Amino acid sequence: MRKPVASALSRSALLCAALALGSGCKSVEPHTVPPDDTATPPDVSPQEPVTETRAQAEAETPTRRGDSPWLRARVGDRVAYAFSANRKPMGRQQPGTVPASAVAGLVALEVVAVELPWVWVSLSFTEDGGAPSRQPMLARPLVVPMRADESRALDVERKGTQSTEQLTAAGRHWEATRYLHDQRMVDGPLENRLYAVKPGPLYLTNGLLDASTTLSGFGMGGGSQLTLVEARQGQEGGSGVPPTLTRPWGPGTWFDMRMESEGTTSVLRTCQAAERGFILRQQVTPPTPGAACPDFAQAEAMPLEEAVLARIWESLDARQWPPSLEGAAPAKRQTVTVGAHRIPALQFETAQPQANNVRVQAYAADPWEDALNGLAHEARFQPLLDRVTPDGGGTQLTDWGVWIPGVTP
Repeated sequence: MRKPVASALSRSALLCAALALGSGCKSVEPHTVPPDDTATPPDVSPQEPVTETRAQAEAETPTRRGDSPWLRARVGDRVAYAFSANRKPMGRQQPGTVPASAVAGLVALEVVAVELPWVWVSLSFTEDGGAPSRQPMLARPLVVPMRADESRALDVERKGTQSTEQLTAAGRHWEATRYLHDQRMVDGPLENRLYAVKPGPLYLTNGLLDASTTLSGFGMGGGSQLTLVEARQGQEGGSGVPPTLTRPWGPGTWFDMRMESEGTTSVLRTCQAAERGFILRQQVTPPTPGAACPDFAQAEAMPLEEAVLARIWESLDARQWPPSLEGAAPAKRQTVTVGAHRIPALQFETAQPQANNVRVQAYAADPWEDALNGLAHEARFQPLLDRVTPDGGGTQLTDWGVWIPGVTP
């Protein structure tokens, strides 16, 4: 995979993203390859006679439903954003207050393989200079299999007051629309999003040029930001080699959680997918033998760029590993069995005298351990088990896997 280009970026670009929570830096110009917005898949005239040879060729041609730019993806298509996030409690701090924390760096999304209907995207977070992020949740590159054709309608409304503007970013001029969604009057955030009218290579993030969220209310300050610093189109030809899902972000995978409450036990499966720049997620009762996940017709959809911004924000909760649990006794090393997987784990016990019980939690000793290959990113940083003894309920990871046919973890 191509190394991140943070070393070619000016330090001022990263400082801007780390300090600004408003409209962002409007002129950051590393070298880019101008995009070709005119490429379209070839059309076949409906009057052309269908021969046996042509019918066989059509049967072997990958599906091309819809007209998404993902269908024209090239290996090497890449976008990169300077990112920052910070959180700090406001006013007098109470026991249990979420501590202040901050993170900044560069996030890059790059097409590494195309095998329609799938486009394989690498997602990586680095520090200034290209070193891997020191934040545990952002420390390894992840794989995102993105479906390029149309299997369902995807339409997420962009909220807020709209305005148009012209700007320079990533070495080219853009005509853009800004969406300002101000919820501060009800203790909500101020959300500021800037999208290109003609996305070009920014199809990877639905045209995003800049995004910021500023917190307001509930005793917490801070926010998060993405600012475009690179946009590049790959060369024609070449399909790359589809990677394994050893370290998946989430799409293409499923995992099961068993929940026990008041003597009742149930299992909930989280299924994840990605299509045309959106992350799809739904929770279902595990199906009978056959497909690991049903279709995603009823799944919740989140734009890819919003999912990236959310993951950066969530990384503030995992500033160190293993996690620090208030009131817990020193961790004990254990081996937790999940399906066919044996996972080195750290078990914490926290006495709860008011309830006359003990809370037991186990986390993976190393969230990037090979024993976790194929497990969705979010589940790596959640407790493998979290229960109350001697007779309380709780949750436990019971299994996981990959649902895309022909793909191995």
